[in-house]
Amino acid sequence: MFERDTRLYIEDMLEFCGKALAYSSALTEATLTVDAMRYDAILRNLELIGEAATRVPEALRAMAPGVPWRQIVATRNRVAHAYLGISADTVWSILHDDLPALDLALRALLTRMNQEPPATGR
Repeated sequence: MFERDTRLYIEDMLEFCGKALAYSSALTEATLTVDAMRYDAILRNLELIGEAATRVPEALRAMAPGVPWRQIVATRNRVAHAYLGISADTVWSILHDDLPALDLALRALLTRMNQEPPATGR
């Protein structure tokens, strides 16, 4: 079975963070849900961040203890499974309070990882 380099999951998370932030950059909290397609795209990228996080091995998570791994996965589960279960103000808070910090933490983790040999598997 093919095992993906774990760096790719961190790169995926960064890509999805970037998309969610870009899609919301011109929005305000009041206009966040006005464009339903854009809002759905933001939610999808939040879900994908969490999906990628589920694939990050514990040893790698331990290298970034400031990243709220469990909360990221819980947010993914809430977006994916809780029909109408996440409020727009919570999404706004994630976009403006959490994602910028997550982006910085993941970049720092990726820098550390790039200084070490590739790791695969869980």
